[in-house]
Amino acid sequence: MDESGGSGQPRSGTDDADEFRTGQPRPGDPATTTARPPSDQQPHDAGTPTEPAGTTETAETTGPAHPEPTDDQGSEERTPAPRTGTSHHPAPTPADTGTDSHTTGQPHATHETEAHRSEAHTTPAPGGKKGRKGPAPKRPKEPGGGLLMGRPFGVPVYVAPSWFLVAALITWVFGGQLDRVLPELGMARYLVSLFFAVAFYASVLVHELAHTVAALRFKLPVRRIQLQFFGGVSEIEKESETPGREFVLAFVGPLLSLILGGLFYLALQTVEPGTVPGVLLGGLMISNLIVAAFNLLPGLPLDGGRMLRAVVWKITGKPMSGTIAAAWVGRALAISVLIGLPLLTHSGGLGTDAQDIGGMDTVMDALLAAILAGIIWTGAGNSLRVARLREHLPELRARALTRRAVPVETHTPLSEALRRANEAGARALVVVDADGDPLSLVREAAIVGVPEHRRPWVAVSGLAQDLTDGMRVSAELAGEDLLEALRATPATEYLVVEDSGEIYGVLSAADVEKAFVKAMARPS
Repeated sequence: MDESGGSGQPRSGTDDADEFRTGQPRPGDPATTTARPPSDQQPHDAGTPTEPAGTTETAETTGPAHPEPTDDQGSEERTPAPRTGTSHHPAPTPADTGTDSHTTGQPHATHETEAHRSEAHTTPAPGGKKGRKGPAPKRPKEPGGGLLMGRPFGVPVYVAPSWFLVAALITWVFGGQLDRVLPELGMARYLVSLFFAVAFYASVLVHELAHTVAALRFKLPVRRIQLQFFGGVSEIEKESETPGREFVLAFVGPLLSLILGGLFYLALQTVEPGTVPGVLLGGLMISNLIVAAFNLLPGLPLDGGRMLRAVVWKITGKPMSGTIAAAWVGRALAISVLIGLPLLTHSGGLGTDAQDIGGMDTVMDALLAAILAGIIWTGAGNSLRVARLREHLPELRARALTRRAVPVETHTPLSEALRRANEAGARALVVVDADGDPLSLVREAAIVGVPEHRRPWVAVSGLAQDLTDGMRVSAELAGEDLLEALRATPATEYLVVEDSGEIYGVLSAADVEKAFVKAMARPS
């Protein structure tokens, strides 16, 4: 019998393992075949060296999120490894892979980083024999996030439920201003105000589409655009490869807002002041200029912070240095907003009449300043976490995390399969056909559920999950590519194969997760 794995006890991923040994078939054993990895580093075994069954302990992290398992995996299965990425929106959840999103807001729009969700794609099986195909992998669900409004440039645009709240707030506030400027409108002023709210968010959408078009131009996938309470967010799934592209990607949003402000100013010259068109065009001009100016402030998670990051990255040659500098400037900016915005409002520094401190206006100004400061501070912190995550991603390599696997035929009793695995020092079972082509993987959680006295009477095929193309991953995958492949097809185990199609071993999602947590625990 040819077995995947060597003799002796399992080794950790950092140990150099012996090459797979190819022995002669024993009498009565079904013929099985495995591949001999060409490299010196062999699949390792994580956990106890007794048998491939057993519970796997995984650590929880507040960073990467995990996709839900598919229906055919059972409730006991675990999902694949953490996601990474950056996402810029006002209330980020520190979790995901490779998203670099840009947000625009109301006059106080923000951009921020979050560890990201990315829209999964199916990873094709490497070359070689594929054996029997299982059910086709399920296409990941749409990212969602509210009411789908359309797909410009193929990117879904959603309106979050929180947008309706802020639209009502804008309608009420702007309606009060119209009552002073155009009292003859009466209640119709609220219809005009609602139109202003919609037009303003259309401007925000143009800002986000600028980021999206630039990202697509640089071949960076965009997951979605979402209009929400404090503006908009375009979720870009990968980071720019160069500081120049990073600078352009961040700058195009404020640039479009400035252009819109200029266009509204030119249109304002063609109408009479003190009319409904004049008030609307003037309000849209001012709003877009404020959006552009605010987003150009040099601190993460704002566009200006990303531009500062690109500059420092270019000077030092280290993206992490740029992130650290821009993030700390962002935190200083958050403190400045928290303290300075109410003071400017009451001193008349923002063009309003000076007011005495006290009353409802003071409370509202302080509340707005606290919300904006919190958004900026949180975004800056998330930017640092995502940068640290990206720094450690290359440490996740499929070849180093793969477990030794023993190939067995479908009718092999579980007890016999476990005996062979223990004898080979392996902790995974691959069900193969008579030609040695892999058909399915025996699920570790399913083995645990079989009492020891029943194992001689239970065939391994009854505990296995059919392989799909998405469950075959290349032994050469590492870092973000590895995580994307696992997210594309949620499962507890994956078949790791060489580029030639030969079996290298089995990768457990729990092992990837533990390696990720361990890498993140090390200092940068």
